[in-house]
Amino acid sequence: MKGQIIKIISDLHVVSCGLETIACKCRGKFRKDQITPRVGDYVIFDEEKKVIQEILPRKNSFERPRVANIDQAFLVTSLITPNLSLNLLDKLIILMELHHVKPIICITKSDLISEKELNNIKTILAYYEQIGYIVVYNTDLVKINQLLENKTSVFTGQTGAGKSTLLNKLNPNWQLKTGEISKALGRGKHTTKVVELFELDNKKILDTPGFSALEFNDYNSSEIRDAFVEFKKYKCAYKDCMHNNEQNCMVKEAVNANNIIRSRYNNYLKFIERK
Repeated sequence: MKGQIIKIISDLHVVSCGLETIACKCRGKFRKDQITPRVGDYVIFDEEKKVIQEILPRKNSFERPRVANIDQAFLVTSLITPNLSLNLLDKLIILMELHHVKPIICITKSDLISEKELNNIKTILAYYEQIGYIVVYNTDLVKINQLLENKTSVFTGQTGAGKSTLLNKLNPNWQLKTGEISKALGRGKHTTKVVELFELDNKKILDTPGFSALEFNDYNSSEIRDAFVEFKKYKCAYKDCMHNNEQNCMVKEAVNANNIIRSRYNNYLKFIERK
């Protein structure tokens, strides 16, 4: 029988099949072959023995958090406590681009900063919209619900940015746990412990633990470069230009002309320097 893993707790894999959910274990062969199931995996399982026999081919998969078959990611981004981190935002966007997942920037706590600060941030966000990314605010519940239609979405981003609070607003019946911000650390406490897929009508939503550190260990510098979508419109003198030390680099010229915001370019340099 075919189903989808919606939660993993230790060695138990909760599989959704129609209106029924069944807690299954995996074949011993999985461990031998180093096959690691993920929430979101479509599987073939034995209903009577409650054993997952096969994991079907994935559209995409992630290690941290361990999820699979994602259509889009809401990058929940706080403007204060925790403060906006363009470095983390760009890391998340590039990670999604590398996995062929549509990034959607979701801003929270915009009401807690001054009008001047908000206007400055809106100028930055306008650039992200210009290069093709959707930007929404956590108050745009109608728009967010429209974006969720017929998609499998993951909510991720800064710890304490308000992911669970937003999900509870979208559907209060989920009753996801929320936590207070740790004032000493200036960031949130981890309140989501288990990755879980929730279904509502024609929407599938993954709630995941927040995280604050990402690396691109599985990708080379060229792949990271190509994940910066705005770079593709500039034709440099060298076909394989890395937009770093080369002469006649059109990307660097675009940065100097303020056609590419410097924070994005500086983050790009940081990402490839670590390779």
